[in-house]
Amino acid sequence: MRNRGFDKVLNSMDLLVVAFGAMIGWGWVVSSGGWIQNAGTIGTVIGFIIGGIMIYFVGMTYAELTPAMPKVGGEHVFSYKAFGPTGSYICTWALILSYIGVVCFEAVSLPTIVSYIFPTFNQVYLYSVAGSDVYLTGVIIASLFTIGIIIINILGIKAASILQTVLTVAIAAVGVILVIASAINGDPSNLEGQVIIGDGVGSIKNIMSVAVVAPFFLFGFDVIPQVAEEINIPLKKIAKVLLLSIICAVSFYGLVVFAVGYAMNSTDIATAMEGSGLVTATAMEKVFNSTVMAKVLIVGGLCGVITSWNSFLIGGSRAIFSMAESKMIPGRFAKLHSKRKTPVNALILIGVLSLAAPFFGRTMLVWISDAASFACCLAYCMVSLSFVILRKKEPDLHRPYKVKHYKFVGITAALLSGMMVMLYLIPGSGSTLTIQEMVIVGGWTLLGVFFYVLCKKHYNEQFGKVEV
Repeated sequence: MRNRGFDKVLNSMDLLVVAFGAMIGWGWVVSSGGWIQNAGTIGTVIGFIIGGIMIYFVGMTYAELTPAMPKVGGEHVFSYKAFGPTGSYICTWALILSYIGVVCFEAVSLPTIVSYIFPTFNQVYLYSVAGSDVYLTGVIIASLFTIGIIIINILGIKAASILQTVLTVAIAAVGVILVIASAINGDPSNLEGQVIIGDGVGSIKNIMSVAVVAPFFLFGFDVIPQVAEEINIPLKKIAKVLLLSIICAVSFYGLVVFAVGYAMNSTDIATAMEGSGLVTATAMEKVFNSTVMAKVLIVGGLCGVITSWNSFLIGGSRAIFSMAESKMIPGRFAKLHSKRKTPVNALILIGVLSLAAPFFGRTMLVWISDAASFACCLAYCMVSLSFVILRKKEPDLHRPYKVKHYKFVGITAALLSGMMVMLYLIPGSGSTLTIQEMVIVGGWTLLGVFFYVLCKKHYNEQFGKVEV
């Protein structure tokens, strides 16, 4: 395999925290109460296990393909090998939207979280976008964090992974503290009336409503194949770390939800939902009888925002690099920093978009986030199909990690991820893209078509050449 110049510095722990940190964002702080009210404490845990199984099937296809083709860009190479240049373009272009969408969303989430810790933080009102107020203080702190994270990533993947490790340990510590304190100071009677919400078919429907959204909180393990050329562990071990990251994320969400339900009864949760909405933080406050501990948990959530931000920045920059190297987008984005061996221009591009994001307000970024989730599901579906196709098309391909029962695994992964794609498109599904989100997806598609035509004409035979 030709070395493009990337530094092979990532070990097993680096990989695990990059993937796990990507999956553990702000949702465990802000969404737990709603999940419990909808499906119950145990119902939510069951829902996350079901959603985790869906993601695990997709993860198994990645687990085989990544060590078999350990190249920067990951999915870009897999889909090229299976579908050729056009299929690879569609898959990677969709993936870039998902990464950029998450990065931009985290840039806007940051000021919101800071305002929970410091209630008077929002100062100097600028304007409103779709009902979302934009404040100068929010724009400034989001911009400072964006510049800081970009600089760290330009300094090298190892520097970014060190940041990721520190913050992920902080998240895990806060989560463990909540679980232990809930086990000691919680009460089984709090579960009464909120074990599983609903009876019979109704309870199943409520559990499945959580199962359907759970995968959207488990995106991020796919960052691992993006940095495949920067990994310095045995190839077979990459697959195991990837799958372990999914198990860790599902376990984290499940334990946090159970801790909240064990610490707070249904009345407590309803009151917290009507207040700040941060039920997990309220649970932390209750089990310690301390408002300070609630803020500590919110700080843990802030760390989760930064880890997701950092991971998707890593993944997005490598995806852009891989497309640029294949001359599918302008080649200048394939430039590596002369000393740090990082895709500097790709990082700067995402950084500029991140800097612009806070000016558009939180509501618009919710639209971008949903559009990003749709795009990620589409990429997952294409990777799952690539997995099945390559087993037939390339039976002799060296696979350090080989999945058993590949037809069942691959077809199941493709169907489940394809189902998630359809949920975004079918009216009345509960996850249907809004008009605004459709416009974002449509605009991104048109931009992709523009670059496809332009670069194919400009680069001629060089267009779409992927080294595999």
